[in-house]
Order: sequence, then C-alpha cells, then structure tokens
Amino acid sequence: MLVHNFAIYSTFAISGIFATSVDYSQYVNPFIGSEGPVAGQGFGGGDIFVGGALPFGVVKVGIDTTAANWSIAVLNGGWTPDGNVTGISMMHESGTGGAPKYGLISQMPLTSVAPPVNLLDNLTYSQPRVGNDSASVGYFKSKLQSGVTIELSGSRHAGIIQYSFPEGEKHVLVDVSHYLPGSPSDTSPQFYVGGEIDIADDGTSYSGYGTYIGGWNNGAPFTVYFYGEFKDKPSTSLLFTGVNTDPIPRYQNLANGGISEPVYGNVSKATSGPLNHRVGALFTWDDSTETSQISSRVGISFISVEKARSYIRSEITSWNLNDTVTAAVQEWNQDVFSKINVPLDQSANSTNLRLLYSSLYFMHLMPSDRSGENPLWESDEPFWDDFYTMWDIFRCTVSFYHLVQPTYYESMIRSLIDMWRYQGFLPDGRSGNWNGLVQGGSNADNVLADAYVKGLRGAINWTDGYAAMKKDAEVIPYNTFDPTDYSASTKEGRGALGDWKELGYVSQDRNTRCISRTVEYSLNDFALSQVAAGEMPGDQQKYLKRSANWQNIWDHNITSLGFTGFLAPKFSNGAFNTSYDPLLCGGCEWVDYTYEAIPWEYSFVIPHDMETLIEFMGGSATFESRLDLMFKPNMSRQNLGANGAGITTLINIGNEPDFATPYLYNYINKQAKSVQQSRSLAKQYFKDAPYGVPGNSDAGAMNSWLLWNIVGIYPVVTQPVYLLGSPWFPDLNMTINGNKTLRITATGLDQGHFVQGVKINGQQWTKNWFEHKDVMVDGGIIEFELGSEMKTWESGEVPPSPGHYTP
Repeated sequence: MLVHNFAIYSTFAISGIFATSVDYSQYVNPFIGSEGPVAGQGFGGGDIFVGGALPFGVVKVGIDTTAANWSIAVLNGGWTPDGNVTGISMMHESGTGGAPKYGLISQMPLTSVAPPVNLLDNLTYSQPRVGNDSASVGYFKSKLQSGVTIELSGSRHAGIIQYSFPEGEKHVLVDVSHYLPGSPSDTSPQFYVGGEIDIADDGTSYSGYGTYIGGWNNGAPFTVYFYGEFKDKPSTSLLFTGVNTDPIPRYQNLANGGISEPVYGNVSKATSGPLNHRVGALFTWDDSTETSQISSRVGISFISVEKARSYIRSEITSWNLNDTVTAAVQEWNQDVFSKINVPLDQSANSTNLRLLYSSLYFMHLMPSDRSGENPLWESDEPFWDDFYTMWDIFRCTVSFYHLVQPTYYESMIRSLIDMWRYQGFLPDGRSGNWNGLVQGGSNADNVLADAYVKGLRGAINWTDGYAAMKKDAEVIPYNTFDPTDYSASTKEGRGALGDWKELGYVSQDRNTRCISRTVEYSLNDFALSQVAAGEMPGDQQKYLKRSANWQNIWDHNITSLGFTGFLAPKFSNGAFNTSYDPLLCGGCEWVDYTYEAIPWEYSFVIPHDMETLIEFMGGSATFESRLDLMFKPNMSRQNLGANGAGITTLINIGNEPDFATPYLYNYINKQAKSVQQSRSLAKQYFKDAPYGVPGNSDAGAMNSWLLWNIVGIYPVVTQPVYLLGSPWFPDLNMTINGNKTLRITATGLDQGHFVQGVKINGQQWTKNWFEHKDVMVDGGIIEFELGSEMKTWESGEVPPSPGHYTP
C-alpha cells in the first residue's frame, strides 16, 4: 500500500471577508490523530474524520477507504492513511473505536466501467491515492491513481464535490448500498437493508433513500433520504440493481454464492425488492463534454427527499466550491475559534497555537445537531445524535461546551431529556437514532448534573431531567442480549442495577465489569444527589448514601507494589476474589473486571469523595507516594492494546478514566506536582503531528483534555469546581456564558510553568481551586505568576469532597 506524506494545509485559495478579523483556521491541523505509532497506518491513532464539516454538523463529507488489514483496521472516520478509496460519502463519525458506523450516501468517480469493474463490488474499482492528501477547515483534496482529483466541502446538511478527470471516460457511480464495512470479527457489523433511487427526466439529478442497520451500537434500521445533482448534464444516466449477497442477520437475502453482476434498467426508478436488492445509478459524460471537471451537490435528510433538496438550495447556493469552503471557515471562526484569543504575533509558539485551535476543531465535530430532523416523534425540543459516547465526553468535554457553547449545550441537554420522554431512557451512547452502547454507568446522569450545579437553566425542564436520571437509578433496562456482552442491556440505563440495589455493588459472578461499573454507578448516584438537592430534596440523602457504595468493594487487605487497599472484585455472597491482581484487568474490555483501565487506575477515580479515598489509601503522604508510582515508567504489566502503544506507566492518558488523575495532587495541596505530571503527559503524548493523540480521539474527548491543560484549569465533573493548573499562553481571553470574558494571564512563563502565586479578580488566592461562580458566570480574571520552582504556594483548604459519606 502507498503510504502518504500529508500536507497539513491546502494550497486551495480561500477568499472572502470573515465575521472575525482573524482567520484562526490557519492554525488547525486536520490530520492530528490520523495515524498511529507506525507511520502510514491508522492503528493506534485517533480514528479521526478528515473532510468537510461544520461545527456539530449533520453532514461530514469525506472519502471512504478499504481496510489494508482487518486485524488493524480503523475505518471509523472513513479516511485512513493507507486504504484505497471506495467512495465519497456524506455521513461519518470522528475519533471512535469499535465497529464502523455510517459511510452513507456515496458517489465514486470512475474512468472505466469495463470488466473487471463490477459496480456491485467496490474492490473491483477502489483506487489507491497518489501524492499528498491535503485538508484545511472545510476543505479536502485527494488524487486517485486513475488520475481523478477529488475536492470537496460541506455545509450543515449537504456537501459539494468537484471531480477533475483526465482525458477519457468520465463516470460517477451512485451506490445506495454503500456503507463502511466492519471486520469479520465485529459483533455488530453494519448492513444495507434496502432503498430506492429515482433519476429525474433530464438526467441531471437523482433522489431516493437508503435504510441501514447495525454498526457500532448494534442499532435498529434507520433511513436517510438524499437528493443529488450535477452541474453539467450527463450524456447517459442509468439505473442498476443487483442481488445483495451480504449475510444480514434476520433479513432474507441471497447470502450464498459469489457477487452478482449489476442489471441495468431503462426506467426512472429502482426500488429494492423482497430479496433486498441493491440499487444505484451510473452517470456518464462523453468525450464531447467541454469540461473535464464534474461538480455535484448532495443533500441528506432523515425526513424526506424534499428536505434533502431544500438544504442544497439554502446551504450551498453556488456551484463554486470555494464559496462553500469560505462559508465553512467563516462559521468555524465565528462560532468556535474566536471564542479563545491568544497572542498571534511573532512571539507566539506556533506549535501551541496549532494544538489549541486544532483541539477546538476536533471537539466540535460531534455530536450532531439534527434539530428539525427527528423522524421518530413530534416534538418542539431540539434533536441531537452521535453521542459517541457520554462515557468519553462527560469527564471534561461537556464542561467546555458549558463555557464556550452554552446555547448548543442547552440544546443538547434538552434533547437528551426528550429522548427519555419518548424512548424511555437517557442514552449513554447514541448513533443512527438509537441508544447504545453503555460502556459503564448511566453517564448522561453526570452530564445533566454537571450542567445543573453550574446553573444551566434556560428552557431546560429540570423536573423532567431529574425524572430521567431517577429512572436510570431505579429501573433495570431489558437485556438486549448483545453479543458484545450477553449478561445485560448494552443499549441504555444500568444493566447491573439489580446487583446495585440488592448488594450495594456490582458482583463478579452475576455481572461483567464489576469494578468499573461499581465506581461509575457511585458517581452516577452522586450526580442524582446533586440534582435532587434542588429538584427533589427528599431524595438527596438516599442517593448520597448510594454514592458511597464504591467503599463496599474496597479490599483493605490486598497489597500491590508495596501499597495496601484497592478496589477488588467481590462475589454476590460478599466474599472478595483474593486471587486477582490489581495490575491486571483481563482484557480491560466488556466482560472483564474493569473497562479500559486496570484496577490500579480505577482506584483513583472517586472524584466526589477524595477525602475518604485518601483516608483509605493511608493518608496524604501514602496517597502522594502511591500517586507518584502511577507515573513511573516500566510499571505496567497489562497489555494496553491499540490505545497503549509506547505507554509503560500505570497511568494511560489514552483512556478516559485517567483524565483527572494527574490533577489529584491538588487534594493534598501539592499543586506543583499536578502541573508537573499533567504538563508532562500533554507534551509527551499530544503533538502537532499525524500521531498526535494517544489512541482514539473519542469524539474529541482527548482533544478537550489537552485544551483544559492549555488553558490551565481542570473541571471536577458533577461539581461547580475547577482545579488550578498552569496555562500555556501569557494572555488568553475566553468568551464564556454567551458574552462574558474570562481572562487568564501568566507572567514568568519564560522562566518556567510552575505556579508561584495566583490572583483571582485581583484577590490573592490561597486555594488551588475555585468555584464556577467565581469567574465562570460573569467573567473575570485569573492571574498566574509562574516560574521554575516547584513551590507549595497554596495554604488554603483542599478541594471539596461533597460526596463524603461514612456508612
């Protein structure tokens, strides 16, 4: 396979006047996270989307590629560094693991349709790329081995694609059955179910729908309507059908035998039949066509073809690709990048600038704002999808949305509550209009609580919000019998709630992920207690007490690496599993003790009651020594898989459970060590390079962790509390709460990054933390004095433990 050297910025000229005076998009590297530790391969990288998109847009238009090797395939974002191109499609995820989802509503430029090309087998026409793929905000360009150059951009619900053909044949294939395929070993592969395509009388446009099932969250069928058109009239426009040979579970089809050949029909519409036929169209321009450039616009909708067509008319009014790119850059600058201003003069660190604005970019690709596109129920509430997943983003991503995107964030919260109204449960993950997968707890509870305690109100119905949270805490969801984990529901809610209510912990013999789910259910119940304090005070103590249930699986006698007391697997009869090792988790997957982190790591993940945790670990001095060991090289014994390449410490910042761990020194007034460890991780594992994040970017969760580090503060989820770190820029202005300004300054940054002293709103600050109300509501100023000395500058009380509860 050809390995690409990628151009970070396109030479594509972007003209126009932006609403903001600065084009911050020039500091975005769209390829950060595009590769893993092996150059030219995606495995172990960010699994990011590369293409044209708007902030939280429905459409993410980009290329789809083949898997060079299924054992290390990462097709989730469509784009890979080494795969052949199979199409350009409208829908993608970004930064996700597991089985692929989407890659829907595609086109593919072809320079020949003669054998061995078979339109029903994309491996017969897939194309290697030559030269450098290039991308910038709102723009992507690639050249195929066939000589065709692809350029594209996207709006909120539509995309524009421009093909530059070499001399000779010019075809564009539209395949309704195209999707991103899963590995043969995937437990929830994606499939095409059926569809329809109709060519207009003049042959220049086409419309229809496709229905798809499965993918990462084992979702139910969902339908996407489309309308596509070409600038220049094709010479011929042909429909085709073909037998679908994919072995789709529970669907009647011809699963045996080889791939059939397409059958062309001289009709205007083709619809999949009772045996689930594939349908598509082939558009051809003969040699007499004056131009070698073919342009197409495609709109999609979950409601109707008419809406899909209307999006082209309202969002991509020009056939000039540059106009759509310019509009995209303007929206990104105005709605996202301009929310944070730092010095851009010659003294600015260019690498830090790119890390800052690239992080903002990636954390705004998902979820998807599908308001006005809800096909499932009638509601005046907003509608969002592609929460992939709450487990990833609840820890620090949503707290950033709260500050810089309060309108979008309020809309997300309202949508989550509306899902509970009409579908029964809040999602922990969601994609393709379907809840799932639940990796741990019911972590939408944490998201709602974080918003609530920080005062987000607006049009949110918090009575319903609390009722939705309470259902997670009290009602066991039905078992989905998902092959990912047969033991309980993976779709929504808390699958191990039966144990939780009966035993006060999740047991090893009855359930999977017994340690990590016990930890997460504890935080979920603390989240309930936080919202109950305002919405249902009579419930507060009940859930506060349940939030202490993590203590029920703390084995005070188990020893590892010289330290005593760890979270441990416990059987339903109350006995601990004394044969397990806190350094190992099995596979850190769905049916193991813990999920994506070993018990050593999870034993630090009690953000609501650090007071008790420090006591259980033997007091401040022992806690400090134990925390130190988390960062010592060559201590890890667990195979960390794709997200662990090159990581030999017990802490793995490539997985979300460890996000807050580097900052825990603040709880013993050793803030300098928090700065030392968090800055070290940021500099070691986050880079302005293709291998720029330590594993999947997880819908921007990794990028938001880095962003908080750059800003110099870190949020404590479900609490209106922020821990002080150390900023990367001497002066940073952040637009928060709609139209307020938070200014963060750092003097002495050229001497070192350790804090010597802090002022907040002019007041000398003695605590290494502050509350949301201090500067995050009306704005304010945080002034850091930095230097080279690891100084104990804080003398005030340590950060709170509002979940402190002694059973």
